Amino acid sequence: MDLTWPQLLPLIFMGVMGLSLLAYVVLDGYDLGVGILLPFAEDDEKDLMVASIGPFWDSNETWLVLGIGVLLVAFPFAHGLVLTALYLPVAVMLFGLILRGVSFDFRVKARAAHKWLWNALFAAGSLIAAMAQGWMLGSYLTGFQGSGWPLAFSLLIALTLPTAYAVLGSGWLIMKTGEDLQRKAVAWGRATLWPMGLALAAISIATPLVSPTVFDKWFQMPTLIALLPIPVACAVAFFAAWHVLSRPRVVAAGYGWVVFASTVLIFVLAFVGLAYSLYPYIVLDRMTVWEAASAHESLVIIFVGVAITLPAIIAYSAFMYRVFWGRASALSYLPPPPATPATPAGDEVTGRA
Repeated sequence: MDLTWPQLLPLIFMGVMGLSLLAYVVLDGYDLGVGILLPFAEDDEKDLMVASIGPFWDSNETWLVLGIGVLLVAFPFAHGLVLTALYLPVAVMLFGLILRGVSFDFRVKARAAHKWLWNALFAAGSLIAAMAQGWMLGSYLTGFQGSGWPLAFSLLIALTLPTAYAVLGSGWLIMKTGEDLQRKAVAWGRATLWPMGLALAAISIATPLVSPTVFDKWFQMPTLIALLPIPVACAVAFFAAWHVLSRPRVVAAGYGWVVFASTVLIFVLAFVGLAYSLYPYIVLDRMTVWEAASAHESLVIIFVGVAITLPAIIAYSAFMYRVFWGRASALSYLPPPPATPATPAGDEVTGRA
């Protein structure tokens, strides 16, 4: 059907919000994964792990702010419904993110006797935030129902989303580190990849069962055939990651990036499937995109702001990753050594000429 500008504008904002949340899940997902893996490393390796995400993690959370901001200003009716239903898990997530931020700064500057505490709090904050996000996703997919099966479904995602972040974090460490830590990252990736795969398969099966709307959209012919490339591509990406993780010589040859790229592809395909399942609802079975949107005049003004803000965030993020790309080195707050005064021309070290 032909969409007029008032009908198209809410869809544009829905796309911007979806893009923001996808970027957040991928970008902040790997640094949450690194935090979750932190307890399994040696002390000197922990410094390098934190240094690998040091230039990026704070900026990655910008995408979450943008996504929630678009939800607030462009879809205020949905914002009120979603945030009211998810008040507790959102508070838990923010607590975890704050704990990570405080621990990140204090772990570098703390005395050696206290450093283990800040490392533990950084890992705990990462795990808390990841589990809270899993619960929020499960609640959202079930339309915020508070009965038995929807709660069990939310708990399933809360327990399994950290494994997906751990695989993403392992892939990141494989690219950003070397030698012993890289070999450990490969082992961590192998240990968490199958739990992630089984969890994604269980969620893919359970989602249509808890939502008749999703079931009807996926399991009708010929739609089922048209959508088949999504799970097939996910399976191919999964086994590509497993192939590389199972062969350390492939990683050593410089193909470790395949693990990270394959995991990102799985996340993107899962997002595409989720977007198809939800459309045209912004809250499943309760509120469509157009019902939740602000007045058209307000959306036009907001559109101008987003048209400036979104390219700026993309440009800044691309520039930052370009500048700080490459192998990570240990993070240090020590001052540089004092400069040695230059010897004046004609003077000798032992006396005047």
